[in-house]
Amino acid sequence: MSQLARGFAPVAGINATTLILGSLPSQRSLQSGEYFAHPRNVFWRIMGELIDAGPDLPYPARVERMLAARLAVWDVLASAVRPGSLDAAIERETASPNDFPFFLREHPGIRRVCFNGQQAAAMFERLVKPGIAEQIEGLSFVTLPSTSPAHAAMSFEEKLRNWSIVTK
Repeated sequence: MSQLARGFAPVAGINATTLILGSLPSQRSLQSGEYFAHPRNVFWRIMGELIDAGPDLPYPARVERMLAARLAVWDVLASAVRPGSLDAAIERETASPNDFPFFLREHPGIRRVCFNGQQAAAMFERLVKPGIAEQIEGLSFVTLPSTSPAHAAMSFEEKLRNWSIVTK
């Protein structure tokens, strides 16, 4: 039987304007206690190009640069059963969303929500959006290509072009 995976607290400063949402941390991320820890996940490589928060820096320094760039990172799910690390393996009936009403009250500067892949966007649409209709008025939503190594069909350069919106 698979274990219930529990996500992390958000990485977010009080002045955050853009929230980047994944689905649920991978097994590698859960083991290391860091967002996007799989070495083939290109999230930190993209952040290196955009805000000088690349994988060569220690994790705390990357987080500092994210905060300075007014970017927040979190996941749609607080917990779920997921054998392995693929989003497609998340057992839907076990998926429990994070507390977005609280988060958005605590971070009133959020103006844009960017999804790290289609699965995160779909989970947000299904599990979160119906309960926060009033809070999301005026927010823009952008689904970006997944930075996961499972989404290798798109080149790094193309992903980087798409992801550049997070700093605009």
